Amino acid sequence: MRNTARWAATLALTATAVCGPLTGTALAATDSLYAPSALVLTTGHGDSAATVTPARAVTLTCAPTPSGTHPAAALACAELRGVGGDFDALEARDDVMCTKEYDPVVVTVDGVWQGRRVSYERTFANECVKSSLGSSLFSF
Repeated sequence: MRNTARWAATLALTATAVCGPLTGTALAATDSLYAPSALVLTTGHGDSAATVTPARAVTLTCAPTPSGTHPAAALACAELRGVGGDFDALEARDDVMCTKEYDPVVVTVDGVWQGRRVSYERTFANECVKSSLGSSLFSF
């Protein structure tokens, strides 16, 4: 009799351990059909993110709809989708002329883009050069 009770308990625990996570995953999958895309972008004056206190920070969420505190969330998300989330692929606009003044600006991006962890840092020579990259992503 003790052996039957032990087998029943083992079977119940095994079923719970195997089927429990599956039901949670199935429920979570129906809540969202989009891979998460949520980023925090910061900017500050200085040579590197290690020595700069961010002067401004915004959030950008691109899935399922553009949102966040970024002033042009829809445009920024479209720009990121256009380069496949590759921040290094953003190109400078041709219609912007910048001075050669050196007043470094650091931009950082941390978060998740389409389910993939991203971390990006770039130092621009000045605010004008930063604003010339892309159309709206770093304009905040």
